[in-house]
Amino acid sequence: MDALKIPGMTKAEYDALIERQYVSRIAFAGTGHPYIAPFMYIFDKKYLYFLSTKYGRKMEYFAANPLVSVEIEEYMPDLSSFTFVSLQGKLEEVKDPARKKDVREQFVAMMARHRLSPRVLSALGYSPEDPPEIIIHEERSAVWKLVGVKDIVALKNG
Repeated sequence: MDALKIPGMTKAEYDALIERQYVSRIAFAGTGHPYIAPFMYIFDKKYLYFLSTKYGRKMEYFAANPLVSVEIEEYMPDLSSFTFVSLQGKLEEVKDPARKKDVREQFVAMMARHRLSPRVLSALGYSPEDPPEIIIHEERSAVWKLVGVKDIVALKNG
């Protein structure tokens, strides 16, 4: 008997998955082995944007090789239903001040919409005691954009 193949998703389906979720995993080339780290993101219906602390291995790996794989998933706790999308592309640091501010504002709105704990601010280079709006006014984190997506794998279990 042949193995059952997991069905693919349409662009509308994986765009909807990306819009519903806000946590991804990014795989960097690393040195010898891939390096995977979780990142919150926002999606403007065209690009994925990430905030990154300005320290740590990811910064070294990004500087050495900005080619990455980004994975976003959604599943039921018992795995009766699952979907995921994997995008292979390139991270680019956003330099335009107006665009960075807009992305930061969208991050603050996303955090409020999903009622995220203030403790998540520590993953972005801020103190949990800081108001979330500090993300907009103080640039303690880099803003990255996923560009040049070369391959998308999007699957669902039914």
